[in-house]
Amino acid sequence: KLIISWDEIWRLEKTSNVILAESIHVMAHGEDHYFSMLLHLNETFVIMEQLANYSIKRLFDKEAFQGEPALSDPLQITKRGLEAHAKSEQFRSFFRLPKEQNLLEVHESFLWVPFSHFNTLGKICLSENYLCFASQDGSQCHIIIPMREVINVEKPDSSSRALTVCVRGKRALRFSEVRDYQRLANTIRSRCGISASPQHSASSEVIRGECQSLINHFEDNPEDVTLMVGQKDTSRAVNTEALMTVFHPQDVENLDPKMLKEKMKEQSWNIHFSEYGRGTSMFFTRKTRDLIVRGVPESLRGELWMLFSGAVNDMAAHPGYYTELVEQSLGNSTLATDEIERDLHRSLPEHPAFQSDTGISALRRVLTAYAYRNPKIGYCQAMNILTSVLLLYAKEEEAFWLLVAVCERMLPDYFNRRIIGALVDQAVFEDLIRENLPQLVEHMTDLSFFSSVSLSWFLTLFISVLPIESAVNVVDCFFYDGIKAILQLGLAVLDFNLEALITCNDDAEAVTILNRFFDSVTNKDSPLPPTVQQASVGNNEQASHISVDISELIQEAYEKYGHFRSEEVESSRKRNKLHVIQTLEDTTKQNVIRVVSQEVQFTTSQLDELYNLFKRQHFLNCYWTMKSPALLHHDPSLAYLEQYQLGFQQFSELFFLLEPWAFCASKSTLSLWVFRLIDENQDGLINFREFCCALDTLYGGSFTNKLKFLFKLHLPPAFTGSPLHLKEERVQHFLPVTEDSSHLTRLTAFDLPEDGVIRKSPERGRGKVDLQAYLKQWQNEILKKEETIKDLPRINQAQFIQFSKTLYNIFHGDPEEESLYRAVAHVTSLLLRMEEVGRRLQESSSPPREATKPASTTTPVEASLTKEASSKPETSDSSSSHNSQDGAEQSSTDWSFSFEQVLASLLNEPAIVGFFERHVYIQTKLGQARVAQLKLKANKFGDVIKVDFDAKRVKCA
Repeated sequence: KLIISWDEIWRLEKTSNVILAESIHVMAHGEDHYFSMLLHLNETFVIMEQLANYSIKRLFDKEAFQGEPALSDPLQITKRGLEAHAKSEQFRSFFRLPKEQNLLEVHESFLWVPFSHFNTLGKICLSENYLCFASQDGSQCHIIIPMREVINVEKPDSSSRALTVCVRGKRALRFSEVRDYQRLANTIRSRCGISASPQHSASSEVIRGECQSLINHFEDNPEDVTLMVGQKDTSRAVNTEALMTVFHPQDVENLDPKMLKEKMKEQSWNIHFSEYGRGTSMFFTRKTRDLIVRGVPESLRGELWMLFSGAVNDMAAHPGYYTELVEQSLGNSTLATDEIERDLHRSLPEHPAFQSDTGISALRRVLTAYAYRNPKIGYCQAMNILTSVLLLYAKEEEAFWLLVAVCERMLPDYFNRRIIGALVDQAVFEDLIRENLPQLVEHMTDLSFFSSVSLSWFLTLFISVLPIESAVNVVDCFFYDGIKAILQLGLAVLDFNLEALITCNDDAEAVTILNRFFDSVTNKDSPLPPTVQQASVGNNEQASHISVDISELIQEAYEKYGHFRSEEVESSRKRNKLHVIQTLEDTTKQNVIRVVSQEVQFTTSQLDELYNLFKRQHFLNCYWTMKSPALLHHDPSLAYLEQYQLGFQQFSELFFLLEPWAFCASKSTLSLWVFRLIDENQDGLINFREFCCALDTLYGGSFTNKLKFLFKLHLPPAFTGSPLHLKEERVQHFLPVTEDSSHLTRLTAFDLPEDGVIRKSPERGRGKVDLQAYLKQWQNEILKKEETIKDLPRINQAQFIQFSKTLYNIFHGDPEEESLYRAVAHVTSLLLRMEEVGRRLQESSSPPREATKPASTTTPVEASLTKEASSKPETSDSSSSHNSQDGAEQSSTDWSFSFEQVLASLLNEPAIVGFFERHVYIQTKLGQARVAQLKLKANKFGDVIKVDFDAKRVKCA
């Protein structure tokens, strides 16, 4: 059954399409239309999935959708915007395009494939800077054409609705049976800056030909570029050759069998290039994958990695970018650079390239430049190992762009503090194990072991567990097929060791079996000399283990486990990502609760509910307010205590639901003082620990602690009012609106006899307070936190007046309200008398002045006290407040009180002590807050959403 509230229906209206919302509220109106919802059930699920993915991306990257107007504001999300984003994401992932590219147009057509001599059916996909085609007939043929490579679009053929696109290298691609061929041709021309005029096309071809000849000349003579445009000193430090070329140059005259086989591989690839093209406009087919599986020649590895990963397009779109990054980043000292320096000499230390300054310096520049480019990732362990291998086969700038492609496209969310991407792929791997290796699942019901073992497989692409000459073959497959190649190989490894794993007794034995297997993997075709090849870790026991050739292992992986498609992997990633993030969130919550529970008296279950409320408040405000402080400062890389924080508005709403008394009933300025007080680092944000410590004091603190909390609320930095009045923006009446301000008459004196002698009233005598026990408790508190109490500043006149107002507000509505008011008035009068006595003693000990006051004359404060004492409790507050302030203004010197004076005076009032000692059940408040939290937000935005809801309902009708 689907149970849904109207608030949720309105929210679906904001985030879904009219069809979905119509189905839901039509279903709510009657059973006759329930079938309408079932008809759109799949569509409903897709939208929910898209919204979940959207929320997760915003959670971990608040800037993820800034470049997409349709999704930048969560209140304005539409079904069309979600679908467009999903299609563009799938388009970029399939063709390995930069993240700036969006799918703009799709056209069904046939493409003439010259190497097969037939037309293949597929779709043309057009983005801002790329023209792509993917077949749909099972031939697995696709091609990527950068607009920069297009030199002409010939006049369309109306008879076959065809257009021909000419690209560099004297190649032409003919698309036929295109429904809107004329518009498509014009679009491609406009994006390439090509005129439809034949004369202009001819002149443009001449110019392009001259430019190409210049490019070819400068590629053959790079020193001419230096002479023409100059060269900066810093760019000389950038390596222009792959490290393998420097440290292991190929000997052309070497007739070693391995070198001969290497030459045969190169010849096979050259034949492939002649048939399918070479460079960015090459056809990708099944034959391409077959050549990859057999192994890529050492001389072509860097070129093909750039091509298959899409890094070649990134580098072409950002000329000079890497050199600028190197100039800007070198010399900076950050946490990332410190970690990089620590790991530089741990990166392939057995390879000669990284035993010299040449390799180490190149590795430092690439990693530092990337950390500067992407501070969200910065540097993560395992990036050094991967980058080392990239530098062996690619030029330094190419290695940088390969690293960009891996970290930002091919392995998203892998290289951060939580390594969420790797955990998600491990979950996908576990699903594949259950599906393909049931025997292993029966023996090892807990597959978490394989997650812990395989983490390094995913993070380093098997480089950390395989010899380098074998690992590069895995990297070849990864750049062509993505994470699918790693998953396939992982299954093949477990399958190869299935019998041994089934018979092992514990996890340690299983780890030993896998380590021995990896040590036995070799690459019999590798032309690398022994000095370059990585030594096996388990040489002593390797002889007893049968060696396995990496090419055969990869071939077996593709034959046995290559049946699942990349789309299925992506779907499984999305499905498992929710579970992984929820698991991480649960772990984070447990860690936070464990830390906070040591500082507060709340139970674990109460802290659990408080955490859920706190986190929900964070997300509610992030959802409804794009520029909320919590969202702007949210950083998933922070420590778990700082993950979720509340700004003042968020805090005020949640504190209003949970505070034990009523002094926030009107969201008064007092909540601002509480916020300032508990904001320990003064960053304008409250974390969960700070929030819980404040609530713990108010709910479970001793009388002394509660009073100290209230006392500190009226001191800076919490209270910032001027001495005699609050600032204009903070002048708010904290008293209940239903009462007049008569409570202020009790500020200076209440029930004070005319003789000025303070006596205990009958109401106060009803309760018996053990003063010895409180004095002992106070003494223990002083001993425990002597410095804190000692350092509390004295409270001045304006602060004390506000302190008294706060007490009146807290007591308002209590069954013992009148006796509490009298107790506050009595304490206030007592403190004022003490101040007057102290002042008289000070004056008597000072030298006499000419205008000495007669002894019989009362002071202004005494006069005020006497006048207030003669007034009745029902006296209007305005007059008494005026008299009180007049008396204060007439005083020649402002009076002040220490915390010890206030505490000692209040301890003599059983009514006040009993009020603060009274137990308040937070469990009741938690239950009420759960219900009220969403209603509070729904009421705030209900009118706006209701308008949209009614408008769309009319549109549906």
